[in-house]
Amino acid sequence: MLAETVAGGAAFLFLMPLWNEVRHGFFKVVGITLALLGLGAWGATAAARQPGVVAGDQAWWLALGVTLATTLWVLLMFLRVERPARVIGYLTVPASLAWLGALAGTSEHSHALAFFQLLAGAAFMGSVMDGLLLGHWYLTDRRLSRAPINRMTTALLVAVVVEAVAVISGGFGATGTSVELSPLLTAAGVAAYVSIGMVLATGLIAFMIRATLKGERPTAVQAATGFYYLAVVTGFTAELAAKIRFLP
Repeated sequence: MLAETVAGGAAFLFLMPLWNEVRHGFFKVVGITLALLGLGAWGATAAARQPGVVAGDQAWWLALGVTLATTLWVLLMFLRVERPARVIGYLTVPASLAWLGALAGTSEHSHALAFFQLLAGAAFMGSVMDGLLLGHWYLTDRRLSRAPINRMTTALLVAVVVEAVAVISGGFGATGTSVELSPLLTAAGVAAYVSIGMVLATGLIAFMIRATLKGERPTAVQAATGFYYLAVVTGFTAELAAKIRFLP
């Protein structure tokens, strides 16, 4: 889940036209967040490594590389060396996708299905996190137009649909995995039902964000940011329930 958030957050940050829309301080804020999440993901990957599992070793090295690269471009931003920072930031996007590809190789499902589910989770978690941070950034940049947050909300709506497809593609049958973590979530496919329910709840919140942003008052963005907080809760719960099926 941490790797998904890093990959999705980096993709939305650098592949959207935010560089020419928001002050570059926003990139510092998101970059620090991504670096911390990447560090946590690297530590989790290191703890879960098993001898002789090639995909696990690849995921460990890619986690380290993405975290270091993210830290580097953030430092360059603070040093005002912005063009190289932007290039390195762009490069973390394909590196993060490769990281997800390696993690997909550790799943007991088919590699293609696992990779699709991880990509869907990356879009889902990345749009939620970047949307929340962007909403807060409007408190700093009062002159920023609604275009960036409207675009991010659209991305969230699309990600909800893709995430729902990914959860359904994993099936609703019971699994015998990770009973120690939660016997309830692994019994009779309850985890999948919890996940799809939380995905739908996140979709409802996204529609509420869209409706709120139609208001012309500046407080509309603040209200939308509050809804993004709810989306973080439902999104995290959805991904936790969905990815329990990846655990050994």
